[in-house]
Amino acid sequence: MYTSQFNSKNRLSENVHYLADMAISGEFSRRLQKDFIPLDEYDTEELTPLQLYALSVQKIAEQCPIFVLPQEELVGAATMDAARRGLVPTSLNGEYIFYGLSHLTLDFDHTLPMGYKGLREQITRKKAEPDLSPSQIDLLDSMESCLNSALLWHDRYISLLESKYQETGDTHYLDIISYAKNVPENPPQSFREALQSLLFMFLFQRLCGCWPAIGRFDKMLGHYLQDDLKKNLITLDEARNLIAHFWIRCCDWILGKYNIGQKRNSGDAQTYINIVLGGVYEDGTPVENEVTHLVLEMLEELHISELPVAVRVNDNTSEELLRKIARVQKRGGGIVAIYNDTQIIQSLVDYGYPLEEARDFANDGCWEIQIPGRTNFYYHPIDIYRCVQEALGITEDGSIPNYTSFEELYEAFHHKLNALVNSVHTDDADLFGNDYPCPLLSLLERDCIEKAEGYMNFGTRYTVASPHAGGLPDAANSLYVVKKLVFEEKRATLEELISAVRNNWQGNEPLRQYIRKQYRLFGNDNEEADAMANRVFNDFVDAVDAVHERYGVLRAAGISTFGRQIDWAPHRGASVTGFRDGEFLSPNCSPAPGTDFAGPTAVIKSHCSLDLRRLTNGTALDIKIDPSSVKGEEGEKALVALMRSFVSLGGIFMHIDIVDTDMLRDAQVHPENYLNLSVRVSGWSARFITLDDQWQKMIIDRTEMQV
Repeated sequence: MYTSQFNSKNRLSENVHYLADMAISGEFSRRLQKDFIPLDEYDTEELTPLQLYALSVQKIAEQCPIFVLPQEELVGAATMDAARRGLVPTSLNGEYIFYGLSHLTLDFDHTLPMGYKGLREQITRKKAEPDLSPSQIDLLDSMESCLNSALLWHDRYISLLESKYQETGDTHYLDIISYAKNVPENPPQSFREALQSLLFMFLFQRLCGCWPAIGRFDKMLGHYLQDDLKKNLITLDEARNLIAHFWIRCCDWILGKYNIGQKRNSGDAQTYINIVLGGVYEDGTPVENEVTHLVLEMLEELHISELPVAVRVNDNTSEELLRKIARVQKRGGGIVAIYNDTQIIQSLVDYGYPLEEARDFANDGCWEIQIPGRTNFYYHPIDIYRCVQEALGITEDGSIPNYTSFEELYEAFHHKLNALVNSVHTDDADLFGNDYPCPLLSLLERDCIEKAEGYMNFGTRYTVASPHAGGLPDAANSLYVVKKLVFEEKRATLEELISAVRNNWQGNEPLRQYIRKQYRLFGNDNEEADAMANRVFNDFVDAVDAVHERYGVLRAAGISTFGRQIDWAPHRGASVTGFRDGEFLSPNCSPAPGTDFAGPTAVIKSHCSLDLRRLTNGTALDIKIDPSSVKGEEGEKALVALMRSFVSLGGIFMHIDIVDTDMLRDAQVHPENYLNLSVRVSGWSARFITLDDQWQKMIIDRTEMQV
């Protein structure tokens, strides 16, 4: 039934490959329960929202499907289809009651070593304090109820394993029970127990409709493995297999071959299960251990894109680790990206975070930077390219503005940019400080129990609403072209240029071609173009920094699109840079498609010419490379050199997609032949065949470069 990729050269077991084939083909997803769990038979009218949420979690734990496969080493599954769609999978009167939350990394790091038992003790101590309000007591009670439900779900798995043993006599089930029965209630005593505990914690959140990232995997688990290796309780091969089982058990939502013809816009892997490796501990010592390397070795062989990995690297990162990153990257799929550890830590400290917390940064499930387990995060996307279009009168009817100098034009753009950013600082005032119930999630945010306040009611240590600029390279490119063409070279008047653009360049092809061929825009290491990008960048960050905090919410700046340039395209109009109406422009803080002619090193130099240390919430550089240019050891070395250059020049986050454009086009025609062809979209990877036509086009249109 399955075509195994196992061969004698593999380091992972045949069982691992068998299960991976099942997951990738979509066999696990066929076990998802499509229907909500109804609560209509229960008396819910007198329940508070928190009590209703806790009841929902209880019924999910009691009634959700569970299963164990004979080949599995770790158990647990997120088996509710509504959770896959970001909803808590219970209903009243045929309608869902609660939506889940995402864009966060929970405090698995802090919770894992103390177990749920430690959380229970914290709740008990807090409930004993005087002067708690009724709402605080309600929250603590609902948190305790959610813990009881998590234990109930766990006990169902132990009972199922016992039944399997009774039915088959297979002692493998007893082995699983031996390291699954005590966790996550109690602190894990071995690497196996720690992996199983983390999996139980993560999957129960996911089962109930929350979409957390997992965070710093090797930091959490490295010392458990090192202790077991010293005691000869496990081998590296066994540990690598167990890590693979962890990855496979997080693949319940892969629709695989059953998804052909049922595409979603951004693919079927956008569920925010990011893993972070490497970096440093809070005391500054490096995190690079056996788990770090085993994860990358497993990914090189197994190539599951459901859990994208970001490795925190710095000038001291070992050559061996960078080589392993490169080997995974060479396989394509964009599964592994890198963070610049030093730059990000300093940016967080500059912004006001304590050094120890800055050193513990992770992501929100994509690539936006946050302190895991201590942050309620939201980002507010804005299209600053529209500010240029409006200043030039491209998206407006009527007369064309008559600017007598470039500085007058820039001032008009700057005014619109400031107004747009100020509206962001004001408009999201009601997003936080509310009583939206999420006690299960709040359990794994470090300060919520101590404050007796929920995740959405300032229970977390930090609340962040980050203004994210989209279209920044496009805004800078447009201003650069107008400055050169109209005010310096005087090849066209502003009226002639804007008229041509308003007319979507019809009848003005010579001028369009001159602009496309003559000007080297952002991404080509062109000093003038990069200077304009820096000016726009600094003015955007200045506008954001003018309000460091408002309504108790931090306002750190970021730059992103996350594919939003597709949604924006119909409203942007044609561009003075020669793009026609409806064409896709720059992703994140990367060059616009087809405008980067000087190769990946020039792209990195332009990107890093910006003072990215000011961009505390981060940005992404997207690079697409022709696989033929990174073959063999020399290709590996070239990728390592790119990563080292990115770090030394001051980048933040870079993902490299190594994929054959001709193969992508063939996958559009024959999707059945490319079930596991993955591409990096932005903060996530997705199987290419699950992207809709526009998203596929966006990936194909990225400039394919040689190294």
